[in-house]
Amino acid sequence: MGRIQYFWRHPLAEQVREEGRKEVREKGREEGREEGRIEVSRRMVLRLLEWRRIPVPDATRARIETCTDPDRLETWAERAVHATDAHEVFGEE
Repeated sequence: MGRIQYFWRHPLAEQVREEGRKEVREKGREEGREEGRIEVSRRMVLRLLEWRRIPVPDATRARIETCTDPDRLETWAERAVHATDAHEVFGEE
């Protein structure tokens, strides 16, 4: 009687699993890079305010630290360059 090859032990199944693991790793790396860019942007907004000696209330700091939109953070950084008060960073939002 011939040997039974169970699908999950078949070389093709192992190849599919490995490709899936590779895809998950790559996606995780890209998500990690994006989160890293967002974190750098958050710190930049806060640092700009700090460098300009503008006090940052806790509520403002929390709003900046929880933002996940890179475009919004970039807008806030641009505003921070010219702001005279931390609340000006948010504009009309």
